Amino acid sequence: MRDDMARGNGYGSAPGQGEPAWDQGLFRDDARAYSPDPAGHQGGPGYGGGTDDGYGGAGTRTRGVPGQRRPEPGSHRAGGGGRDGGGPDDPDGPDGPDGLSPGHRRGGSRGRRKPKSRKRRALKWVAIGTSVAVLGTAGAAFGYYEYLASKIRKGQRVSGDTHAVKPKANSNGDTPLNILILGSDSRADAADKKLGGAADSVGERADVIMIAHLSADRSNMSLVSIPRDTRVDIPKCTDPKTHHEYPATNDIINASLARGGAGCTLATVQNLTGGLYIDHWLKIDFAGVVKMADVLGGAQVCVRENVDDHATKAQPGGSHLHLTKGTHTVKGEQALQWLRTRHAFGSDAMRSKAQHMYMSSLLRNLRSQDLFSNPGRLNDIATKAMEAFEVSSEIGTPKKLYDLGMQLKSIPPNRTTMLTMPHIADYKNPQAHYLPSPTAATVWSLMRNDIPMDANGKAKTPGSSAKPTTPAGPAAAAPATIPVSVYNGTSGTEGGIPTQHRAGDIAQVLVTKGFAKASAVQAPAASPSTTLVYPTSGGAQGKSDALSVAKALGIPDKSVKASGTVQAITLTVGADWKTGSDYAKTLPTAGSVPTDSDVMNGSEDPEKNCMEILPIYRF
Repeated sequence: MRDDMARGNGYGSAPGQGEPAWDQGLFRDDARAYSPDPAGHQGGPGYGGGTDDGYGGAGTRTRGVPGQRRPEPGSHRAGGGGRDGGGPDDPDGPDGPDGLSPGHRRGGSRGRRKPKSRKRRALKWVAIGTSVAVLGTAGAAFGYYEYLASKIRKGQRVSGDTHAVKPKANSNGDTPLNILILGSDSRADAADKKLGGAADSVGERADVIMIAHLSADRSNMSLVSIPRDTRVDIPKCTDPKTHHEYPATNDIINASLARGGAGCTLATVQNLTGGLYIDHWLKIDFAGVVKMADVLGGAQVCVRENVDDHATKAQPGGSHLHLTKGTHTVKGEQALQWLRTRHAFGSDAMRSKAQHMYMSSLLRNLRSQDLFSNPGRLNDIATKAMEAFEVSSEIGTPKKLYDLGMQLKSIPPNRTTMLTMPHIADYKNPQAHYLPSPTAATVWSLMRNDIPMDANGKAKTPGSSAKPTTPAGPAAAAPATIPVSVYNGTSGTEGGIPTQHRAGDIAQVLVTKGFAKASAVQAPAASPSTTLVYPTSGGAQGKSDALSVAKALGIPDKSVKASGTVQAITLTVGADWKTGSDYAKTLPTAGSVPTDSDVMNGSEDPEKNCMEILPIYRF
């Protein structure tokens, strides 16, 4: 049996156990597994596993007659009455001319015995029927599981250069969970060409890029969209299918999907967010969106004016969304049109906001259906989901995907936050592309430090997330002997404005704390977040030395990572630390989401966030 049939799969396993609920012996080839003898023998009364004794016992022996099964009291084999009343004193009885049945024990009781009652015979057949039913149910569950498993399409988790490290578990053994959700505009098959239009398009791009963050305690969730037209650094990636290598480049983020698959986009996002570890990715295409929209029953959306997203001379194509003003429930192809609409809403960023409205409503819709207590409905959705999504290989089993879905059920709508990465116009092409805004660093800091983006939870002890722990390993060297290179990355991105002399100021802080070999490096190193790395070759000693630097500046231990590209401990002061000398004081508080992120709470009614329609697309 596969190890992925363990606890929590919902298809025949017992909650809280690590093994399947049904007996693994049900799938053995020998008959002994099917009918255990109540007395502890392998082989039941007359239909157990066969042996050379000729009577169905699985190697059992009876007294007096080696090789025979112990007779059942009251049966014709035990000397009881036959079908016509014959017995041991009746030479013409059905069991033989000597009056002995094959199971008769010499010296046994004589005379007639009362025939087995109809009630006992009925119970016997009920037991047989129950066994068959159990076998049938187990076999069906196993077959259904295998059917779902065969539907899953999988891909490599990461296929690009990135150094993000999975965070360590907290004191309760829990870690945050980050999932990259991608919407592909691929026209690889007829269904996608029909739904997506522009059938002459080649390759695939990421129309939708979202990071879903589930807190370590699973009390809150945030969903951050990255506009597809954002210009970023895309690392060197290798296509896992063709093994073609793509060099690093600076391009629009949606191009990363065609440069090494979803694993390349994942690497790009990890680097963009300052090292946020992405556990898994899920990718869905046009046809998949339609399937899921149909089976989930759609979601409520709202527009302020009548909308018709049609092609124009300035903007060819269009989603063909056609709705009257007000609130509507969209599903099927209309749901796809809503999620793809950009021109009528005014920009790619506004499209992200519309997508948040849809997903927020969809989650509320699912909760109102009490889906998780309706196995039939859940199985229907599971089947469609397996067909609709492609997933990273480490979660490519029905059990793991089911567990992933179940983790969402306990998060209330008012603890769900949806927003768009803060962005500014790209100075290279301000009319079409974006760059991350300096305030995006706050969003990434909230996610990396697992700080809720809503303020509806219980307050935590200030600074607790940055509290250093006692490192395991050798003691750190004397501060005066530890070289530290400090870079100014406060510009955040290539086009950002850095804080002048920031590297020199932080280097001086280190010098005053005893790190006499700390020095500023003048080379540019734009970074949205502050990072502290040490050479991989330094091993445990290098880590201990780097942790001592982190402690001096209030940098959390979990932010200290090894790197194969540096020669000494390297501190990059990012856009999230433009002022002050104590990094811990820069950590955002719960709910401190930047105002330029179009934030939306999961409990909000769609009418509160109705989408405004550009005049040219109104009717």
